Amino acid sequence: MQRSRLGQLALASAAVLAATLATPAIAATDSDIPSFSEFQSQTFRDTDKQYIVNGDEPVSTTGDLKAFYDSMVEGSEKAIEEGLVVNTVGGADDKWSASQAMNLTYCVSTKFGSQYTNVVNAMAAGAGQWEAASSKVEFTHLSANDSKCTVRNNAVLFSVEPTSTTSYIARAFFPSSPDRSRNVLVNAPSLMNSGSWTPSNIMAHELGHALGFRHEHTRPEAGTCFEDNNWRPLTPYDSSSIMHYPQCNGTSSNLSMTATDRQGIVALYGA
Repeated sequence: MQRSRLGQLALASAAVLAATLATPAIAATDSDIPSFSEFQSQTFRDTDKQYIVNGDEPVSTTGDLKAFYDSMVEGSEKAIEEGLVVNTVGGADDKWSASQAMNLTYCVSTKFGSQYTNVVNAMAAGAGQWEAASSKVEFTHLSANDSKCTVRNNAVLFSVEPTSTTSYIARAFFPSSPDRSRNVLVNAPSLMNSGSWTPSNIMAHELGHALGFRHEHTRPEAGTCFEDNNWRPLTPYDSSSIMHYPQCNGTSSNLSMTATDRQGIVALYGA
């Protein structure tokens, strides 16, 4: 999750191609498209060595980054007109099982120091937005694990850990992400000083990814910030969605959850 800095970083690696790709298909000639080597060299790599694409989504390996690159370059001609959108893997929805969705456990690292309580509260409030929309998902903070809160802690499903990078405010993961990548990294000072974007809304956006939701602006209606075609629509397009970056032709100034977002989680997980 990034703010106005996105205008310069341009959605991290995805914007390296965005200048030459249209939604959803290629608008430029092949000679205009950067090679994978060029794309890789311009992709931000986080402290845990994962590549960050689409602003706040981690990609674990170079092979995965190549697959991401190919999915953008080989974008199909489909034009879907509906969706809060769920990520897909091999054509299947990227979501938690019904039982796991009710047991989304996490820890919040005490390494946040003086910002620890702020992050705990932001996580609880962000999770609460999705829980209020669907009784079929439940996030649980297992605070007893906070002093040893890393991806290696098998007592929780995912960890919430600090990062010092200024390339994003926070980043998350998808249900299909491997265990070693199941963390939410947060730049706490940026989280607490993001203007109209409240900490609760920012964390709700990131937890939307953790539930399987993609950025709404990857859809054709947004007209910009195309990511790839690995998604399925759930509701009508919503330019005000909590999953839609305002700087990608979104119409929300505060990244708040909408009625359509609430319909989307019900469509995926149940009422």
